[in-house]
Amino acid sequence: MLSNIKILDLSTLLPGPYASMVLADLGAKVLRVESPTRVDLVKEMSPQVGDSSAAHQYLNRSKQSIALDLKQPEAIEIIKALVQEYDVVLEQFRPGVMDRLGIGYEALKAVNPKIIYCAITGYGQTGPYKDRAGHDLNYLAIAGISSYSKRKAGSPTPQGIQIADVAGGSLHGVIGILAALHQRNRTGEGQMIDISMTDCAFALNAMSGAGALAGDEIPTAESQLLNGGTFYDYYQTSDSRYLSVGSLEPKFFRGMCQLLDLEHLLPLANSTSAQQEIKDSFAQAFRQKTYLQWQTIFIELDLCVEPVLSLKEASEHPQIVAREMIVDVPHPKTGSQRQLASPIKFSGYQAEYLHAGGALGADGKLVLSKLGISNSKITSLKKGGVVSF
Repeated sequence: MLSNIKILDLSTLLPGPYASMVLADLGAKVLRVESPTRVDLVKEMSPQVGDSSAAHQYLNRSKQSIALDLKQPEAIEIIKALVQEYDVVLEQFRPGVMDRLGIGYEALKAVNPKIIYCAITGYGQTGPYKDRAGHDLNYLAIAGISSYSKRKAGSPTPQGIQIADVAGGSLHGVIGILAALHQRNRTGEGQMIDISMTDCAFALNAMSGAGALAGDEIPTAESQLLNGGTFYDYYQTSDSRYLSVGSLEPKFFRGMCQLLDLEHLLPLANSTSAQQEIKDSFAQAFRQKTYLQWQTIFIELDLCVEPVLSLKEASEHPQIVAREMIVDVPHPKTGSQRQLASPIKFSGYQAEYLHAGGALGADGKLVLSKLGISNSKITSLKKGGVVSF
């Protein structure tokens, strides 16, 4: 699908590598450029599988890898040589870093005028926070999301997934790259894409943001339809597991009340003042049976109630299995590795998983050879610490 597109990925950690993996799953040819000296938290995290973490091998799926020390002039020359034949450059440094290295947008545009240059940063290329460090937790806090994503009596909770990183930086980066490629097909011109993870997280305030800006209705903890302000919530079973109850529409609420023998609550469905009474009644009812007993009941009913699964349970759920969301990806050392599949389904394209990510800089020698660099020069570059493999 994207087999004619070549992406030079200089990004680190999660947002950029996830974005380039999405594009690799769609057929793009991705060369990941990593530092031989910089500590990468993703690469170091548990569990370790051979040369790196499982997460690192997942994010480098189907990509080639070269390890370059970008602080050395010869490494910069290699980047400039590579960029001549690439369509997209993806980076994740703080604003100004790439310019100081000599491979910022203007420098690379001079080498390849059609280049599409996507910079993913915490706060963007402009504004008073542009040079500030941050992580997913910080971006969600600044974007206003953390303030109403909590219980009234509690503090905001760190999320199990990286919302600003992935839903913000990665996916908006992919959208921007694909849109820029489409425009280049029409105009022949490349451009720079400025992706701020905080901007993207702020934009994810889709429903609450609309009300806050147009109606001055500021969301707070457990105050709205979907953040715990109604019976739309999680409920504990007798064995301390949980069920998710999303029975908002009248027919679903009616079915829930009939099932739980709580039909006296039917007239209260839309009453703001009665929501706590409904929640308390539901909570008491759900505590009367075990998780398995409720699962057996709700599997036969269509009432927007589903069990809260562990990640292992989720990977074995018949819906996830039927959608082929777990794939066996070829692995250079273990034969294969189970990984999350691409969630995008096409009628005319099948995602292809060439291999799990290999060792740091595994393809360095091959990449340099294709640039016409001699074996003796490659050996010299390796001894000098410019390249590592």
